Amino acid sequence: MAADTSIGTPEQLRDPNYTPPLHKAVPLGIQHVLAMFVSNVTPAIIIAGAAGFGFGSNSPDFPELIYLIQMSMFFAGIATLLQTIGLGPVGARLPIVQGTSFAFVPIMIPLVAGKGVDALPALFCGVIVGGLFHALIGTFIGRIRFALPPLVTGLIVTMIGLALVKVGIQYAAGGVPAIGTPEYGSLLNWSVALVVILVTLGLKFFTKGMLSVSAVLLGLVAGYIVAYALGMVSFDNVGRAADFAVPDPLRYGFEFSMAAIIGFCLMAFVSAVETVGDVSGITKGGAGREATDKEITGATYADGIGSALAGIFGGLPNTSFSQNVGLIAMTGVMSRHVVTIGALFLIAAGLVPKVGAAISTIPIEVLGGGVIVMFGMVVAAGVSMLSDVNWNRRNMVIFAVALSIGLGLQLEPGALQHLPDTMRLLATTGLLPAAIIAIVLNLVLPEELSDEQTDEISGGHASQD
Repeated sequence: MAADTSIGTPEQLRDPNYTPPLHKAVPLGIQHVLAMFVSNVTPAIIIAGAAGFGFGSNSPDFPELIYLIQMSMFFAGIATLLQTIGLGPVGARLPIVQGTSFAFVPIMIPLVAGKGVDALPALFCGVIVGGLFHALIGTFIGRIRFALPPLVTGLIVTMIGLALVKVGIQYAAGGVPAIGTPEYGSLLNWSVALVVILVTLGLKFFTKGMLSVSAVLLGLVAGYIVAYALGMVSFDNVGRAADFAVPDPLRYGFEFSMAAIIGFCLMAFVSAVETVGDVSGITKGGAGREATDKEITGATYADGIGSALAGIFGGLPNTSFSQNVGLIAMTGVMSRHVVTIGALFLIAAGLVPKVGAAISTIPIEVLGGGVIVMFGMVVAAGVSMLSDVNWNRRNMVIFAVALSIGLGLQLEPGALQHLPDTMRLLATTGLLPAAIIAIVLNLVLPEELSDEQTDEISGGHASQD
């Protein structure tokens, strides 16, 4: 799609410091918010559900769900400002949109599972310490990229998606609290979820421009309308929510948790690599050049500092959002100030609990249809990364061993019941074992395995080069 030259000259459009006319910049900024909005608030809803928060207005935990959604929006905006405006060495000063990261969700679910609000102090310990470690990675990110080739990063991203697809199915069938009830998996629940999926696919593949970019959001709107018509939506909570509220520092306290710290610090590597890819994609797609070391380092600092700040106030870890890389390539507008406008909208929304309450009225079945698509796209993104791998015998063995152990432990956590609690919690995510195995094997195995070695592993049927 060609850039709109009425916004500026080709040279101006490639300049991150250029500010388009306000009547053009505001709609462009809102586009960036719409492209990431659903993905940004979904992790908070998933973690609340995993913790066992009550989603009804009479539940004592319900205000905490609203608060988590608020902080998802507010600190996505704050972290985005760190990227676009910068603060000393922090920030790439590029049009990078930050949002709550899905990568950490498979780590967070076991940490909070069934523990309610009591699980949050340990969780936010991990978010804060992991965020500070993430910022530290910025000082040496360039020197560790060799350890994270597409074989490793593609496997990790694929595992993240595979760890989450179960959540999407559960939500579409009626939600985690409904498991075992007669309504779970009913035709009504699945019908609403399928409306979301079908509308999303139709818009994604049969429209262009912003309709295609916002396909998931519009699919959710369509499912929401159907759910409302079927009597599945209640607005009682919106009226009860406050008009204005500010972030509350250490709202949930702070509880030292080694499992949370280790998990978040290890996943920080994955998030840092994702950010490097997004920064490179933005500079190539928007300015036709490679990202500088200063931009990559600044972006990684902003990732970590933004996550640590969010953790202090009850927000989940942030990362750069890949959806907006494609949006910049589509519009051709490289202005960081456009994204700054979008960040201000997110901050404003995060200060109004009624916005969070309105989001919480989305039936879990509607959200399930959306996250099935989103989590499937995470898997697809991982497979796309893996397409860049040279699939020789060595790489096939690394992938096979890491995937088998990681996915196997995730599917059968009881196999590690005799491990200490912290180690068991980290290992049964499946994601961390797979990542560690892939990184270590990639560093220690020779570039080519002999035919005999490969024949033993593959049962004597290895293909020949």
